[in-house]
Amino acid sequence: MKAVCWYGANDVRVENVPDPTILNPRDAILKITSATICGSDLHIYDGYIPTMKAGDIIGHEFMGEVVDVGREVKKLKKGDRVVVSSIIGCGQCHYCQQQKWSLCDNSNPNGWIHDKLFGFGTAGIFGYSHAFGGYAGAFAEYIRVPFADYGAVQVPEGIPDEKILPLSDAFPTGYMGAEMCNISPGDTVAVWGAGPVGLFAMKSAYMLGAERVIAIDRVPERLQMAQEFANAETINYEEISAGDALKEMTGGRGADACIDAVGLEAHGMGLEGFYDEAKQAVRLETDRPHVLREMILACRKGGILSIMGVYSGFVDKIPMGAAMNKALTWKMGQMFGQKYMPMLLDRVLNNEVDPSRVFTHRLPLEEAKQGFEMFKHKKDNCVKVLLKP
Repeated sequence: MKAVCWYGANDVRVENVPDPTILNPRDAILKITSATICGSDLHIYDGYIPTMKAGDIIGHEFMGEVVDVGREVKKLKKGDRVVVSSIIGCGQCHYCQQQKWSLCDNSNPNGWIHDKLFGFGTAGIFGYSHAFGGYAGAFAEYIRVPFADYGAVQVPEGIPDEKILPLSDAFPTGYMGAEMCNISPGDTVAVWGAGPVGLFAMKSAYMLGAERVIAIDRVPERLQMAQEFANAETINYEEISAGDALKEMTGGRGADACIDAVGLEAHGMGLEGFYDEAKQAVRLETDRPHVLREMILACRKGGILSIMGVYSGFVDKIPMGAAMNKALTWKMGQMFGQKYMPMLLDRVLNNEVDPSRVFTHRLPLEEAKQGFEMFKHKKDNCVKVLLKP
């Protein structure tokens, strides 16, 4: 089959690789009908995610048709149309039973790597390095889905892939980010990053009862989509300090909750931005924490920081004194996809939200490299790229 393989920073290639096979009786094999480049895929593309190996198949946001199942798969059969969570969960451990799927004890065969880095192992993720299990990813014609009864959600025929595909990752990630804000009526929620996850976080904040949602970005077309898709007010941080603007917009109080939908490649301004880029380039810090710093200062006293942007390792110059003295609550994590997917699917089927609106470009799998470049550099007003094997 054809698949997109990683060979280093900014080097992905479409190659012929062996088809996947059933390795465990709880596996299913999927023929992928659509996949999409996620913002966190850019961290791999840019070379910032450790434990990648040359030739690894990447991609984790996908859907398709079941073409084979292991003997212990009970809920799926050949021919089923499904969308699959990017997070792999066993369904049986303490964390899966608590609906905290990204903390699964059993789905990451390389959990020992996380033991050393994080203190405990976390779940496997499709196509996202050997630290997250070394699973083959979704930018391919076929994929093996472990623990298929728990990760794959059946979807009806007749509804376009574009409306369903974001349920694999971007939509539940944004929803979880908003849910962690403990939104009360009248709240103002500020979202850093108007990419796909940020847009879904904005939409979800309104679903959960926010009175105002404010989008912070620097790309005009993304800010425009935040207005049109999510009904958000906007701040262009290249034109005005986000913190100053938020104070002015909230009568000096600050946002009740702040969501980081950017992660480890955040763009800072001036000396701070240069400092982070220089330290990251020589690996004196792995991640650029500009958004974290800005949220700590911009959030109101007693507010909540919700962190859904991916961080891989270590950051510095975090104003912990401000966070502590302002009594801020921090919530964060890889998304609990299986918890939210059925509910969000119902909302899509009931026409409460149309996730397909975030897609701006559609490309064949063979043009994945062009898709990465377009998405990375925000060319041609790109917000999200759909890939068709």
